[in-house]
Amino acid sequence: MNAGIIGLGRHTPEKIVTNFDLEKLMDTSDEWIRTRTGIEERRYASDDVDSSDMAFEAAKEAINDAGIDASQIGLILVATVTPDTPFPSVSTMIQAKLGATNAAAMDVSAACAGFMYGVITAKQFVESDTYPYVLVVGVEKLSKITNFEDRNTAVLFGDGAGAVVIGKVSEGRGILSFELGADGTGGKHLYQNGPYLEMNGREVFKFAVRQMGESAEHVITKAGLSKEDVNFLVPHQANIRIMESSRQRLGLPEEKMSKTINQFGNTSSASIPISLKEEVLNGKIKDDDVIVLVGFGGGLTWGAICMKWGK
Repeated sequence: MNAGIIGLGRHTPEKIVTNFDLEKLMDTSDEWIRTRTGIEERRYASDDVDSSDMAFEAAKEAINDAGIDASQIGLILVATVTPDTPFPSVSTMIQAKLGATNAAAMDVSAACAGFMYGVITAKQFVESDTYPYVLVVGVEKLSKITNFEDRNTAVLFGDGAGAVVIGKVSEGRGILSFELGADGTGGKHLYQNGPYLEMNGREVFKFAVRQMGESAEHVITKAGLSKEDVNFLVPHQANIRIMESSRQRLGLPEEKMSKTINQFGNTSSASIPISLKEEVLNGKIKDDDVIVLVGFGGGLTWGAICMKWGK
């Protein structure tokens, strides 16, 4: 039996920061941000809320959605580049809060591709019968490493968390194929320098447009399927132009691609699980749909998954 997603959860902060709010802080405009990125607003966590708090809320929801008890989880994987502290890890913090006393715990650092790395790691443990259930959380508090003097990056990022429970699913469903990759020579294009993140937007854009499309095509082929078999695309919500290039490469109509960037901005490792929850809630992802998840991030890293939805 394949491993698949059996529970979904998400948490986004209450505070909404619109493009008009950012106009007051820096030399930018709503029109400039919307046309170049697709972002209209993003969420910022308050000073007293950290990554572990958001991760805990998303994790609780995913566990409840899966219909299991926290004590049944064998492993917790948290993908983040904005942990509360260098150590202990966010995963151990939420293990304690959840009461998941039987779970091992570790954090995964692969930037915006971290959630994909976490899910594929979880798949191995579930399909080898090592653990019955693995909790994977993508969480970021990017507002704490955003330089509001740099308008090119300050307009992009938001805070939030998304979580999934990975377990065995019925025959034919679950993760059909995947691809993970990295190119360390490109690390200089997206990194944290002191307290703030820095990005060479032009180079990251070129890399992302190429890699997102290629990886999506690769996992479809690996699954023995064709582009025509794909029902829905959930790309990392980084930039609407990058997302659109992937959609067009797969020949999908606009309504077959998740677009939550307008609401939440780029939430890094949280963006794909947040989007998954959104599309399941609004009925765009249904049982037995073939869906493609694809993301890229600093490192440079990337990952893609082709799966058949449902338990």
